[in-house]
Amino acid sequence: MQPIEHLYPLLQQPRNVVVTMHQKPDGDAMGSALAMFHFLKSLGHNVTVISPTNWAKFLNWMPGCNEVIDYEIYTEKCKALLDTADLLFCLDFNNMHRTRKMELPLMEAKCVKVLIDHHEQPAEEHFDYGASNIRKSSTCEMVYDFIVQSPFSDKLNVDMAACIYTGIMTDTGSFRFAITTADTHKAVAHLKMLGLEHNIIHENIYDNFLENRLRFTGNALLNHLHVIYEYNTALMAINKKDLIKFDIQTGDTEGLVNYLLTIEGIKLGALLIDRVEERKWSFRSKGNFDVNEFARAHFEGGGHKNASGGRSNESLEFNVKKFKEVIKLYEAELA
Repeated sequence: MQPIEHLYPLLQQPRNVVVTMHQKPDGDAMGSALAMFHFLKSLGHNVTVISPTNWAKFLNWMPGCNEVIDYEIYTEKCKALLDTADLLFCLDFNNMHRTRKMELPLMEAKCVKVLIDHHEQPAEEHFDYGASNIRKSSTCEMVYDFIVQSPFSDKLNVDMAACIYTGIMTDTGSFRFAITTADTHKAVAHLKMLGLEHNIIHENIYDNFLENRLRFTGNALLNHLHVIYEYNTALMAINKKDLIKFDIQTGDTEGLVNYLLTIEGIKLGALLIDRVEERKWSFRSKGNFDVNEFARAHFEGGGHKNASGGRSNESLEFNVKKFKEVIKLYEAELA
């Protein structure tokens, strides 16, 4: 994988470009993809953004989101776009399997493949050019760097700024996580100088849910929160029944796992969701407990040191039992 800066000469002539991200894209995935979309369009490229799956409704306000294509709905159209692409930008995922059903078409695509990502242990062998930096707050911050360090930095505008800010804000927990650096704040200051209205983005992301989502959150905290004090751990397991009862849609469980770390003394928070196709884990931690390694070792997942995910084809009950057994192996680290 060649350094990302070696890609700039290829951007001087118009090309067919596809930009994609991980399945069930969050603010950073969608933000980085749309920022890149606007940037490449400004250079005269023919650009399409493809999401491997659907996404949360609270992202629909983002400039350009109405042009994103859902691979699961428009599969053949997306395959045709990949077949004719000259460049493929893969943003906010470190391995092709994180794109679900798009994995094989992406692997088979004959175009130049570019990685921009901040997750650990990237599969660099699949990419021609790339930047992988686990010390960056978000992929959006990396896209910002890619733009401002390019010969085309004057193209950065308010639409790109809004998309970039969304990813930085969400992946840093509104700038509270340790991964937030001085460079992160400098980038945001630059975006503000361009005319970014950050308060509107906060409202669109955090104050844009239906009543049933708030009631679901209350029900989850009241009936499904299990605090395991001897291991400084909190667990929440949500069954299909509640997802149906409260009509929970993609994105409605976003941020739920973070409530677990608000309990005094808790170092590990784990959220398990009983999805139709599989069980999905979200892990968060404080301090030195590495949930990336924890998820990789036990739950077919990974991510960052203090924030990761996992999956399982086993039942909700099986996963809860397994989790309670596994954390016993980490008694010393969680003390």
